[in-house]
Amino acid sequence: MAKVIGAIVVDVEKCKGCELCVVSCPTDVISIADNVNGKGYHYAYMKNPDACTGCTNCGIVCPDGVITVYRKKIELTTV
Repeated sequence: MAKVIGAIVVDVEKCKGCELCVVSCPTDVISIADNVNGKGYHYAYMKNPDACTGCTNCGIVCPDGVITVYRKKIELTTV
């Protein structure tokens, strides 16, 4: 049996902090940083990376296309 784990990479310098990705994430993985990027925007980041399923909701709703979603299958072994 396989499990899919996910991860996102946010282009911090292009993120405008609109929070659409935060709202669209079903597993509460994404949050907005307290720090700002070079343009003065608070940017999105993975606050809970272990919960990411790679569903791609965040990447789909991002109006600036600054989120890349990665998915990886891992085989679960039974003992």
